[in-house]
Amino acid sequence: MKIEKISVTVFKMKSKKVNDTDGHTHPGPEHDSEEAMLTITTDDGHSGHAFGSPESLRPYVIDNFVKKVFIDEDPMNREKLWINLAKWQRGSGASLTDRTMAVAEMALWDLAGRSLDVPVWKLLGGYREKVPAYGSTMCGDEMAGGLATPADYGNFAEWMVNRGYKAIKLHTWMPPVSWAPSVKMDIQACAAVREAVGSDFPLMLDANHWYSRIDALELGRGIQDLGYYWYEEPMDEHSTESYRWLAENLDIPIIGPEYAYGKFHTRAEWIASKACDISRVGVADVGGIGPSMKIAHLAESFNMDCEIHGGGAGNLAVLGAISNARWYERGLLHPFIDYDEIPSHLNSIIDPMDEDGNIPMPTRPGLGEDINFGYIAENVTSAY
Repeated sequence: MKIEKISVTVFKMKSKKVNDTDGHTHPGPEHDSEEAMLTITTDDGHSGHAFGSPESLRPYVIDNFVKKVFIDEDPMNREKLWINLAKWQRGSGASLTDRTMAVAEMALWDLAGRSLDVPVWKLLGGYREKVPAYGSTMCGDEMAGGLATPADYGNFAEWMVNRGYKAIKLHTWMPPVSWAPSVKMDIQACAAVREAVGSDFPLMLDANHWYSRIDALELGRGIQDLGYYWYEEPMDEHSTESYRWLAENLDIPIIGPEYAYGKFHTRAEWIASKACDISRVGVADVGGIGPSMKIAHLAESFNMDCEIHGGGAGNLAVLGAISNARWYERGLLHPFIDYDEIPSHLNSIIDPMDEDGNIPMPTRPGLGEDINFGYIAENVTSAY
């Protein structure tokens, strides 16, 4: 089996989400957007698919890096292909990102699963059939009835509990909200949610990511007193020493890093430096499923949990194969967004939640996405 063709299909779809000037996602008016599907096809007719942004899968990146490394190679040699692709990052002028690598590598996993008629989470080892979900909010905003006040967070938390979520993570206010960031307001929101859900319900905070040490410490002490389960990314994660200092001065578990560059090497440095109590990895953040598994096993070797950043098919596959993660991050959630609405390019969502607040592992082969190929074919804007 050899890789014969790599193609990208860009298609239009409707979206009700917009990004602010700092890149945070919020509800917005329905508008046209674009998504891209990467397809890897072999000489014997097997194929694998993965989705990403058109920017991360633009022709220059696919032609100059992914095709050069993958074409005529055995798609089952995922580690070899990933390492050879990663080597191109050094001289790519930042063109080849971890997100591009993640989509390409996920397509390899999807191909393997489809060709063997096995879900990827089982190919990875298979640990569990389902995983509890925590509801992960969007960032705070200034929309009436949205997430504009501490009371809004409390009300939405009550809705999430009634919906079946077994834990909740807050993303509080960040610029460009006119008055953000504010340690005082963050603590008030966290207190309102604690009051709404009771003293024993697991809560987490993912705060403004650019607080100073002093502000991060004050906020950490505030949510520590409220019995929060973990504290996430209150400072720039490229300063490992700042997080070592924060972890040393707080009892609440520090989780990270989430976005810090460096794949598994950076996570190893955080663990060695005692900068975190819980490790953190997302498939899109570290270049794929394979490196995510390395990080999870690294954390396991230190008797540490490794929680997975974000949802989606790739992250769900990792969760199905490891023992040292407790939650699936389901979101981002907002009072104005119906998370369970099926995207046009799929026939079903990848992460339906049952009445007990669990996400079942996919039973379809590969990554398990039920792709609406007909919709994609009818809405192509470019293909290469």
